[in-house]
Amino acid sequence: MPRRAALDALTAALASAGAARDWVALDRAVGALSAQLRVLAASGPWSPAEKRALEALRAQHDKAAELCEAELELLGAQMHEMHANKAGFIAYALDNETDIERNQA
Repeated sequence: MPRRAALDALTAALASAGAARDWVALDRAVGALSAQLRVLAASGPWSPAEKRALEALRAQHDKAAELCEAELELLGAQMHEMHANKAGFIAYALDNETDIERNQA
């Protein structure tokens, strides 16, 4: 595969996984970047079109990193809320457990 097409495919993989919020696919795509870029770079100097494709890949990688950071903040807030309301969750669960026992009798 020509390098420009390979770079475009890497960029598309990052974009697709990020848009779908597919964290497993995004992890795979980001994890493969280093090795794939080393292989591509071994083919010699980059052409101007390939450099533009590299810039687009870098921009998409930055966007994916921002997306992950935002998701991490969201999950952190949810975890904090769950921790803060832990006693309420436990009381609710215990109350529902006794309701189930009453309904089965």
